[in-house]
Amino acid sequence: MKSSVQITGSADRDEDEADLSIGELAARFGLATHVLRHWESAGLLTPARRVGGRRRYTREHVTRVAMILRGKQAGMSLPQLREILDASDPAARRDLLERHRRELDERLARIQASKELIEHVLKCGAPDFTQCPDFQELVRATAARVPLTS
Repeated sequence: MKSSVQITGSADRDEDEADLSIGELAARFGLATHVLRHWESAGLLTPARRVGGRRRYTREHVTRVAMILRGKQAGMSLPQLREILDASDPAARRDLLERHRRELDERLARIQASKELIEHVLKCGAPDFTQCPDFQELVRATAARVPLTS
């Protein structure tokens, strides 16, 4: 997956008029075309127009695909992304992003707690780490400070 987006083409073309097929748009990001079709069915991506029954995309679509990919990398679901990207009110968008940041913080806390347990097991000298008093205490402490639900 590419981390930067570049469009090449004729310099005399209007900046908003990049005319890309679904295959060309998908190729820019190393995606299969079925991914873009799925995003279309999920309400995340709408072709600018259809020519002869074929989807055509603009530079705005390139930017939107990049935003969708970044959001997915941040752990957002497709419905969350649609809600954030389609929010017309900046305050509503900010609230949605704040909520997602809190979810990420909770997930990071669970991941860190799991990592601490694994690190202890890897260093533990006990024949059976589940019987190690230090491990058992770490499990109790972790359960007390980090919710076990997802």
